Amino acid sequence: MISIIHPKNPDKRKIKEVVNYLKSGGIIIYPTDTVYAFGCDAFNKKALEKICRVKNVNIKNHDFSFICYDLSHISKYTKYLSTPIYKLMKKVLPGPYTFILQANNNIPKFFKNKKREIGIRVPNNNIARTIVRELGNPLATTSIKDKDEILEYSTDPELIHQYYINQVEIVIDGGYGENIPSTIINCTENTPKIERQGKGEITQFL
Repeated sequence: MISIIHPKNPDKRKIKEVVNYLKSGGIIIYPTDTVYAFGCDAFNKKALEKICRVKNVNIKNHDFSFICYDLSHISKYTKYLSTPIYKLMKKVLPGPYTFILQANNNIPKFFKNKKREIGIRVPNNNIARTIVRELGNPLATTSIKDKDEILEYSTDPELIHQYYINQVEIVIDGGYGENIPSTIINCTENTPKIERQGKGEITQFL
């Protein structure tokens, strides 16, 4: 089904429906401050496997990110953040950035790659952040954007729903999405490094 939720003032009842579905192991498509994305409870492996089947990827080598509510929430899943990294994140979050950080032992085992790193996002989108807050866990997320080209159904929620109607139970319509991904900043070393320039401009803060 398609659930229309106002991006600035999300309806509590509709958010609760989405959260209950996520708690039951469901997967959703939802808006961020960049492209629309698949999402599930980050601690539900079966839900994560559903997303992998839809995207036709392997859970062992596909890079999922965590959607967190705020910096405090991030700290539950990452190792100690240096003062410069913390200050950088505080300046730009919520925003269209993915920070690659060193994961701690609170990350589910099926997320732990050899480098023990995790991509973390706090999008500037009230729908996504409200879902995370009410769920109590991060969302495991991956964009629906095709690797080779920007497809039309990645921006229009109605077209997204038509395309995935038999694979995803809930598509949240929070208005048109964008077709520019987040900026990726690797913060696993002492000096932050831009790995992908996306929507977020960050060079002025580095």
